[in-house]
Amino acid sequence: MILIKGSRVLDPASGTDSRADLVIEDGVIKEICPPDTFGGRAEADYDQVIDGTGLVTAPGLVDVHVHFRDPGLTYKEDIHSGAAAAAKGGFTTVVCMANTKPLADNEETLRYILEEGKKTGIHVLSCAAVSKGFKGEELTDMEGLLAAGAAGFTDDGIPLMDGPFVLKAMEEAARLDTVISFHEEDKAFIRENGINHGAVSDQLGIYGSPSLAEDALVARDCMIALETGARIDVQHISSGYSVELVRLAKKLGADVWAEVTPHHFTLTENAVLEYGTLAKMNPPLRTELDRQMLIAGLKDGTIDMIATDHAPHSREEKDKPLTEAPSGIIGLETALSLGIEHLVKAGHLTLVELMEKMSLNPARLYKLDCGRIHEGAPADLVIFNENETWTADRFVSKASNTPFLGKAMTGKVKYTICGGKVVYQDQTFIS
Repeated sequence: MILIKGSRVLDPASGTDSRADLVIEDGVIKEICPPDTFGGRAEADYDQVIDGTGLVTAPGLVDVHVHFRDPGLTYKEDIHSGAAAAAKGGFTTVVCMANTKPLADNEETLRYILEEGKKTGIHVLSCAAVSKGFKGEELTDMEGLLAAGAAGFTDDGIPLMDGPFVLKAMEEAARLDTVISFHEEDKAFIRENGINHGAVSDQLGIYGSPSLAEDALVARDCMIALETGARIDVQHISSGYSVELVRLAKKLGADVWAEVTPHHFTLTENAVLEYGTLAKMNPPLRTELDRQMLIAGLKDGTIDMIATDHAPHSREEKDKPLTEAPSGIIGLETALSLGIEHLVKAGHLTLVELMEKMSLNPARLYKLDCGRIHEGAPADLVIFNENETWTADRFVSKASNTPFLGKAMTGKVKYTICGGKVVYQDQTFIS
């Protein structure tokens, strides 16, 4: 048994925020007791006692959007290094994207990812592809892939451009009661990806990627979702206008969910001038107005989730010229800190609301049994010090492609517990 004594316990499902003792046994939360009562036992009766004084205990974080590059691109990341990065960041469940090599458009590749994931200390889930070969022309065997363990479906990285195909995919997803996640960038409007079309791209002498590219597909897919009743996730939303479109779609009754990354609610297009390719991602960082509209969307519930879009690349790849380097940054090890500093400390969200965005709602999207703290619930937990500062200079991810490299962070994970086992303890991984 494990005792977590005297910590501040947050449960986003009930809105609870109070000190308590937690007793963990057989992989579940056995008891939630008044603080410093130890569940009516002596400390010596426990196999492990964690002193939670001054710390916060919350449901383990859930990330619905990660790239572990495995199989096929494991020089960037693999399932085990990605899971270790997730555990260090406080994540107990992650959902991998399907753009591996080979693509996860077949049961064999999907099963490999899931089986390797079981060897890690956390829950590694995976989406399967919507279309065969990511070509946007022919549906995968969605029913068969769900039976093989797919969490949902996405061609993330490649926008689905054919409207009738998207309609067919959403109809099938609605029939199967599953999720489709969409990468919303219409290539017809983009000349150079990864950099916002605006003042910074003008300064750099390139055209870039306008928010129109995102807005056009978000509008289309919100309306198709409304028509079909499908449950969809608008991935890594970056445009303020797209937030407005999602807000309208929700008002109309569409089952539309939206996720935002920490880098999009933290940085603007100006970061490209300072960090170069380390601030290049799809969709790109946009204007300060867009950033403020993203935060407003988080505050009013239009944006349901915070997801990292953890996208590792090698240093050699990111050292290429701006228009040639791949897009994307890592995010698992810095996400909680960025949420605490830029949303909670800034007065936009409470800690309970942050946990709703980083744990409860992601679990709800995929109908997972996690994201809550109550007796009988799985003991998937993160324990952190919301005020401790640290420097983001040592990553357990294979990659370090992030504009936050070397930056001071506020809020540090002290323990990650998954299935009742401590899988990370400040600077130490537990095998």
